[in-house]
Amino acid sequence: MGTRLEFWHHHGGLSVPDLEAAIAWWRAVLGFEVVKRFPIPAIAAQVAMLRNGPLHIELFEVAGAKPLPEERRQPDSDLQTHGNKHISFAVHSVREFAAELERRGADIVWVKEMPHGANIFIRDNAGNLIEFVQEPPLAATTGLL
Repeated sequence: MGTRLEFWHHHGGLSVPDLEAAIAWWRAVLGFEVVKRFPIPAIAAQVAMLRNGPLHIELFEVAGAKPLPEERRQPDSDLQTHGNKHISFAVHSVREFAAELERRGADIVWVKEMPHGANIFIRDNAGNLIEFVQEPPLAATTGLL
């Protein structure tokens, strides 16, 4: 079968209309901090890499970028378009996390508890979808505690 490929998550990338406003939102609502900033002159982009623990998010502000279409701001209608859908993080308790996000002023799309699991969808300040799923920490499911 060949050599096993070994890799792990590094970051998710989001295009935003206002880099400074997006950085402020990710800091205030989700606790991310800027790790580095850099330009990509070939596409007239300003970029910021943010981090919260082991998680990284890359934010792009590109001159002349098209706005996020309305159907991409709703989890169900977004699935009607091919391509990347959202980024997702795990939390201990959907209800407790949702309450804290509400306190921080997050734009909560929904909090659902379904037979296959519980989740929260929110929108960042640019309308990008972010999901949080209720899941035990990875160490608890792998025996690495």
